[in-house]
This record gives sequence, structure tokens and C-alpha cells, in this order.
Amino acid sequence: MAEIVAGIGVSHIPALGVAMTAGASSTEVFEKFAPVRDWVRELELDTVIVIYNDHAAAFSLEMLPTFAIGAAGSYVPADEGYGARDVPVARGNLDLSWHLVDSVIPAGFDLAVCQKLDVDHGLTVPLTVLFGSPADWPVDVVPIVVNVVQQPTPSAQRCFDLGAAIGRAVASFPSAARVGVIGTGGMSHQLQGTRAGHINTEFDLMFLEAIVDAPERLTAMSNLELIKEAGSEGAELIMWLVMRGALQNPTVVHRGYHVPVSNTAAGILALAEFPVTADRSAGS
Repeated sequence: MAEIVAGIGVSHIPALGVAMTAGASSTEVFEKFAPVRDWVRELELDTVIVIYNDHAAAFSLEMLPTFAIGAAGSYVPADEGYGARDVPVARGNLDLSWHLVDSVIPAGFDLAVCQKLDVDHGLTVPLTVLFGSPADWPVDVVPIVVNVVQQPTPSAQRCFDLGAAIGRAVASFPSAARVGVIGTGGMSHQLQGTRAGHINTEFDLMFLEAIVDAPERLTAMSNLELIKEAGSEGAELIMWLVMRGALQNPTVVHRGYHVPVSNTAAGILALAEFPVTADRSAGS
């Protein structure tokens, strides 16, 4: 059976991808990310499930599902208003995508199924952070989109529970694939309104600790509490909770945090997953 061997939380700030593609590597923020890139290379992952939010590339405010999953053979970088990023087309894993569809939807999570899905910086920047600028991404990709743009957004608890359903589904996938789950977005930031420029370092550092050993502290937070603490865009951190929900027995490999990056706090968290004998809860 397939196994999840790693969970990674990482910011998807557009400026990170642009700078890394241009070859920047010596600044403090990149030095904090470098150990994770080295570790990921050693993992020899086959597939990554990327939890991200669309930035009006594939969806709009007129049609925005709470959760969506890509079920395509490939995912083309989207034109985000200034041309598509010069990064490889992401290669899909159709078998795993449809297995997740067939497993997670009956478990009570209504995913919109996208057999065509252009992907924006929410997905491609984390791939650049982790894999650099290769001619082709070295892994297959299963994209899962979460609405963090338009209220009502899913709760922190719902996102964690979705991750648990994804974890159960991967464990039942008849393949020897080594899978990584990437939760993207954040950390604290707000891009508009009277709190534009809001960064909450105290909350961010608490989040980086609690998500490992006390995720219930985070899943108990309401959407309003998350926005108050992390900012309207910092509420993207619920996507890290999808990643964490997919893991049962994580161990911290690396934590990194830097302020500011493009008016945003940037974080990275690498978790190794070790097998456990206890069955996953069947609840959703």
C-alpha cells in the first residue's frame, strides 16, 4: 500500500518563487528553507498532494467550491495577469486522484472534481521552494483546492478532518508510492483594509509549535479568531491543518520562520511521518 512519509507546511508567497527561479539563495529566508529542500531530495517521493488555494486562476467569486480536487493527467501553470510562471507543467497521478475521490467523498467530504485545472502560484511556488527549477518536476502532483477567499470558508476542524480522510485514503491505495502532503499559504498577513500589513509573530510561532503536538488548540479556533490573529490572508493556515490531519505520528525535521517577506510572514515546517499500528479513526 501507499504511505505518507512526510508532511510539509510552506508559504506560497509569489515573491519567493520569482526570487528562487532567478537564482537567489544567499538571503536569510532562503537559508531557512534550504535544509527542507535537501531533506525532500533524500525522501525520493513519488507523489505530492498539494493543498492550496486558487487566486482567481481556475475559479472566481462567481463559482468557488469549498473543496476541489484535480483529476487530470497534467496541470498547466496559469496566467495570473502577467503571464504564466516559467515552471514545468505538473504531471498528475490519475490513479491516486480518483482513489481519493472514491474514498473521501463517501466519507462525507464533497470535493468538486476538476478534470482540467490550471494551477497558480499557490501550487507552483511551494514546488519551486522544495524542488528548485528543474526541467520537469520530479514528482507526480495531486492538487486539492480549499476556499480561503470567500466566506463562509471551511472551519479549521473541518480541514483537519479532511486531512485525516486523505490519510486513510492514501493508506488504502494499492501502490508502493511514497507520498508527501504539502499544506501551503500563510503565515500571518493581511493585504487590504485598515489592518493591511498585519503580522503576528507571536501567533505564528505558537502555530508552528501547536500544529505538531497540540493541533486541537488550533482546530478549536473559529474562522473569526483565525482572521483576528493571523489576518484575513493569514487564515490560509487552515490548509496546513489539512496536511497535519493526514499525519498520525509526525516528528519535526525542520522549522523556519522569517519576517517580513513581501509584507508577509513566511514559514516552513517539515514533518517526517512514521508508521503506527493503531487504526485511523473512521469518523469524518
